[in-house]
Amino acid sequence: MTPQADLPERQTPRISVVIVSFNRADHLRENIKALGGDHQIVVVDNGSWDGSENLGEEFPHLRFSRLPKNFGLTKALNIGLRAAEGEYILCLHDDVRITGEAVARLADFLESRTDAGGVCPFLTDASGNPVPQARALPTPSDPDPELVLPGEGEEIGVECVSGAALMFRSFFLRALRHVDERYGTYGSGIELCAQIRRAAKKVVILHSVTAIHETAASPVPPGALAGDRAAGTAAFLGKHHGIASALIYRLKTALGALVTFRFSVLAAVLSGQKIDGTG
Repeated sequence: MTPQADLPERQTPRISVVIVSFNRADHLRENIKALGGDHQIVVVDNGSWDGSENLGEEFPHLRFSRLPKNFGLTKALNIGLRAAEGEYILCLHDDVRITGEAVARLADFLESRTDAGGVCPFLTDASGNPVPQARALPTPSDPDPELVLPGEGEEIGVECVSGAALMFRSFFLRALRHVDERYGTYGSGIELCAQIRRAAKKVVILHSVTAIHETAASPVPPGALAGDRAAGTAAFLGKHHGIASALIYRLKTALGALVTFRFSVLAAVLSGQKIDGTG
């Protein structure tokens, strides 16, 4: 046996990339190829059955976890975040392609800017056209702000981003402990941005660091997604603006769902039911 002193010392990665994926094997494969092997990559498969569950064998350098069913983005993200070892952590959607070099530039920015708590690449489509990625944080008067194109400049300060690609420091996560699991699939990115701003830090989009976001259609049924979105919005309003705000939102949304026969939304907003069926 090799003496313990002769074993190579295991180095802690500077950057970890955490990806939650569900039934998007082709997109996930291209995502992983684009990242290369310079950073730790943590993939959490949310109960896929399209071949995604076998990508751990195709890319043995991954830290790959497979869940028995779709528990929603937030629970799976927390599992991935607990496995991340890097000083800087990039949360990345499976339909975003970014190079390992671009990821390193995001970390370099955070390393040099103590005023920034989160940084994102500038998202484009495959043709290089910008795609909406910035938004305001939800408020009682505007509970579901629209995603819009970022403004001009190299460093674009925003209230909130889509969550498709967001990097922060690991000690921010340790202080947060975990992403609030009252959110199912919708809400985790908004919560992270709210917590960054609560810590008096900026969320910045870097125009010169780009990534391709293909915004692939979700494999989750639209009704279930809409219900999860309504439940997540109510959870955010209740947490950050008070129980009364959440109650008013729930009542208004439930009434709208009732008159338009969107019963999955009605059930979710009244019960708080998320993608995985829990409330």
